[in-house]
Amino acid sequence: MKTSNIKPAEGKLGVLIVGNGAVATTFITGVLMSRKGLSKPIGSMTQYDKISIGKGEEARELHYGDIVPLASLNDIVFGTWDVYPQNAFESAVNAEVLRAKDIYPVEDELKAIVPMKAAFDKDYACRLDGDNVKDCATRWDMVEQLREDIRCFKAEKGCARIVVLWAASTEVYVPVDMSVHDTLEHLTAAMKADDREHIAPSMCYAYAALMEGAPFVMGAPNTTVDIPAMWELAEKTQMPIAGKDFKTGQTLVKSGFAPILSTRCLGLSGWFSTNILGNRDGLVLDEPANFRTKEVSKLSTLETILKAEDQPDLYSDYYHKVRINYYPPRNDNKESWDNIDIFGWMGYPMQIKINFLCRDSILAAPVCLDLVLLIDLAARAGRCGIQRFLSFFLKSPMHDYTRGEEAVNHLYQQHAMLKDAIVEMGMETN
Repeated sequence: MKTSNIKPAEGKLGVLIVGNGAVATTFITGVLMSRKGLSKPIGSMTQYDKISIGKGEEARELHYGDIVPLASLNDIVFGTWDVYPQNAFESAVNAEVLRAKDIYPVEDELKAIVPMKAAFDKDYACRLDGDNVKDCATRWDMVEQLREDIRCFKAEKGCARIVVLWAASTEVYVPVDMSVHDTLEHLTAAMKADDREHIAPSMCYAYAALMEGAPFVMGAPNTTVDIPAMWELAEKTQMPIAGKDFKTGQTLVKSGFAPILSTRCLGLSGWFSTNILGNRDGLVLDEPANFRTKEVSKLSTLETILKAEDQPDLYSDYYHKVRINYYPPRNDNKESWDNIDIFGWMGYPMQIKINFLCRDSILAAPVCLDLVLLIDLAARAGRCGIQRFLSFFLKSPMHDYTRGEEAVNHLYQQHAMLKDAIVEMGMETN
């Protein structure tokens, strides 16, 4: 079922990652090890999930790559930006996510990935203190320097295409301001005026990527591309965008478990979620202004699954609380607790407890791979703007809130959207 009007996945695919920390290096190392046959990309939908095609005796279960032309892992070339100068090998070792036996076979390849200087503003991540940082006179200068980085990387590595993926820390919360974020004209003017209050560094990365013909994926809960001005830029450049915030541990569980309550017509009184983690992400989120960005993202999940307007007897007055606590001894081994107070027949109360001892970067790495491969596919298929079919991978899926559109957070609905899009692209003809 190879499509004829999607551009083939020919040549090298450059994957430029903002951030060279635990998530990025775990992702990179896993891909390098997998293509040597020394590991397997477990958890990746693009590598393992199957879709039922046809009916009756003609029915077949096909991998995504059997339906649409996905880029090969062998064709991926990695580059990064980071505020710290350590190469990917040093960063992977320092992150202490992977064992030595899973890093050293690709040591030389990892050492060759030296991060470019980051476009960084300490006001947006005050807990970080690296010195591998660009000297930018204005936000517009920041954009121009990033565009040059993308052009140089593409030329030096001989890449046919580029995807830019944000796997860096959560920035402080930037509320949408329609006097700045409403149109591309206003956004550009704010960058040129060096409006540092409304223009986060991540917006400069996204702007630069789109202007250079590269799809952009926001893996943190930053506002970044979740504004009308960026949607306009994506349409103008005919590039796809996706975001926001990788859905890995607790929110994955929440988006999958909440549908059990709604399907079974059980009521909810309260849902308390808390996490402990000790990696760089935890350090940054220990700052209240940065946690606020994450909190908004994580709180949004239940609102579109357990809706009071649909079932007022069941969901009209539940309490939802989210907490993240920095706890250095755990490093990347995050632990989440969910206490769910529900009620059933005649209003009698019950409780559900979920304790998920997960590995943050191990869960995020396959999500990174899938988002990169699928947004590259979308670009070659001529799809631009918000890619709603990628909501499955994201905590706070992008949607056009200016028109009253509601995000889809229901895991099984998201999975159906993902499969439908793959099939649709696979069946397109000239």
